[in-house]
Amino acid sequence: MVIGFCGAIGLWAFDFGREIAGIEGGTQNELVALRAQVAKMGSELSEMRSQRDEAQSVANTANTLITTEKVSSEKIVTQLKLLEDENRRLKSDLGFFEQLTPSLGVQGVTIRALQAEMQADGKLRWQVLLIQAKKNPSEFVGKLELSFTGLLAGKPWLSSTDSVPSVTVKIGQYGRIEGLYEVPPQAQIKSITVKLLEDGKVRSTQSVKL
Repeated sequence: MVIGFCGAIGLWAFDFGREIAGIEGGTQNELVALRAQVAKMGSELSEMRSQRDEAQSVANTANTLITTEKVSSEKIVTQLKLLEDENRRLKSDLGFFEQLTPSLGVQGVTIRALQAEMQADGKLRWQVLLIQAKKNPSEFVGKLELSFTGLLAGKPWLSSTDSVPSVTVKIGQYGRIEGLYEVPPQAQIKSITVKLLEDGKVRSTQSVKL
């Protein structure tokens, strides 16, 4: 009887402890359900991380392709600009070299061609072609003097010698001399004149209207 009584007390204490702890049958089922839900959420989270990593990989690949395409486009634009500049230079050279045949009856060095054009930056670009009309000529050393005429603030204007320094010339059979002139503000160039001097004497002169 004592043993039975002690057993009854122990069973009662065990049930009472379960009630205190709140671990009933329903509570255990909820705990199991919560654990299953947590496991499911962990699986979904893992799957979402995998999808995120895959999307990031695709984005990185796309960025790499975009960067590569951008670099290729920039290279193409640069090459196109170089080709355009080379084409303009070749056309300019062609225009000058078409006039390389010496004029009959002309002796010594002469100004064979003069070209000038305004640029977008407001500067005047000029080119002069010089030719010595004889076979195997000795080197010619001289100077080019340039002058510009036009209008300044609506009034007749002529460039000063100080503003247009002379250009030293050294050529053999032929030579092309070129340069830029900084046009004064409010000035409108109408013509350019070039003189070729040797030892202070004028050997040739030419003018062109713009």
